[in-house]
Amino acid sequence: MTRPRQIHLAAHFPGVNNTTVWNDAHSGSQIDFSSFEYFGRTAEKGLFDYVFLAEGLRLREHRGRIHGRDVVGRPNTLSILAALAAVTDHVGLVGTLNTTFNEPYELARELATLDWLSAGRAGWNAVTSSDAFHGANFRRGGFLDHADRYTRAAEFAELAKELWDSWAPGDIVADAETGRFLRPGAPARVRHTGAQFDVDALFDVPRSPQGRPVIVQAGDSADGRDFGAAHAEVIFSLHTEFDDARAFYDDVKGRLAADGRDEESLKILPAATFVIGDSAAEAQERSREIALQQVRPETALTYIEQVWGRDLSGYDPDGPLPQVEPETGAESDHGWANRHAAVRKRIAGLRELSAAENLSIREVVIRLTAKHTFVGTPEHIAAEIDRYVQGRATDGFTIVGHLSPHGLDEFADRVVPLLQERGSYREAYEEGATLRDLLGLPAVRAVDAAVAAR
Repeated sequence: MTRPRQIHLAAHFPGVNNTTVWNDAHSGSQIDFSSFEYFGRTAEKGLFDYVFLAEGLRLREHRGRIHGRDVVGRPNTLSILAALAAVTDHVGLVGTLNTTFNEPYELARELATLDWLSAGRAGWNAVTSSDAFHGANFRRGGFLDHADRYTRAAEFAELAKELWDSWAPGDIVADAETGRFLRPGAPARVRHTGAQFDVDALFDVPRSPQGRPVIVQAGDSADGRDFGAAHAEVIFSLHTEFDDARAFYDDVKGRLAADGRDEESLKILPAATFVIGDSAAEAQERSREIALQQVRPETALTYIEQVWGRDLSGYDPDGPLPQVEPETGAESDHGWANRHAAVRKRIAGLRELSAAENLSIREVVIRLTAKHTFVGTPEHIAAEIDRYVQGRATDGFTIVGHLSPHGLDEFADRVVPLLQERGSYREAYEEGATLRDLLGLPAVRAVDAAVAAR
């Protein structure tokens, strides 16, 4: 009997995002380390591949007000992951870190250090930014044209890999009798001159236990997909409808051959929300209640105001969409300049949806931002996840709960055992496995010419 394809699962910490319900009676802190520790231990109990932390470089604002879900703050990702490395043993540790407002040498050094601290469990979700909203926190501001963000990201990732690969296996001899600590020529000097970076360095962190940290990426544009095919080993996508997910899977994996890669060198793990009930009807009712918590009246108006580009505070969130025309001429902090045709097309689509189903402003926003991926009994959810993976629509999912820190509990307790019964999910961690091992990724081959020539 053919062994089924193995399901890969990541656990997204329910921090500052549109799925999080901070004001639920069962919600805890989103910044105390105890929450991160509990979540990491739960992910490890559920045998997840890795814990995933998002990161933002600025609190989101609208009309001078901070979004309520951002009030709790945005603690530094690397600090949290380093602390989690000390209280977990197996689960991977992946953080979102920006290629626009960091420097390759410094970030490569920090990630390599995390990989050592965690015995080979580190990963980097490489993201880009080009807007002045985030750039205002940095001396350079929004200095990148939108088209250049992946140009910088690609050179950043390539240089980071050169730095990590400048140490070869066996470079540290540590021979007390001869007094030789390093093999001759180690580490290789990295000389890089490009459009974005000019570096001449001897990297000061030896080769990590898994060769180098796993690179994760989330871009969906044509440039983003090309970057993912060239550099990423995991893609965190938003394609969750089966046919859409399958089309994305085929498109991105079809690009791998051009970079000398095979299908198993990249895993695609879309974000997936879930609501569990003892019956389908109970799950649907819980889904409706959670969606109403996720999209409060003020949240719905904020969303619509950002689309329309104007003050809509006088509108009833439980009433119809505004008939007023959008403001499209002025650039906002969120980069909505020169958006006439695109905005009008988007608004026409929202009005069509609202009219077809008689939806209020709040109901439209719920449909767009709080539609849960998997809703049903544990048996239904397990079967659906398995269907996606066996049907090659995904390699697994990044599971996103709505509560901190208990958002993963029910999934780990009720869905994971059913996946194990199907034979498509691990029953234990392999001792000493790195994140690369957990994901079934190929071993890293050093690409630096100086290393290969030794």
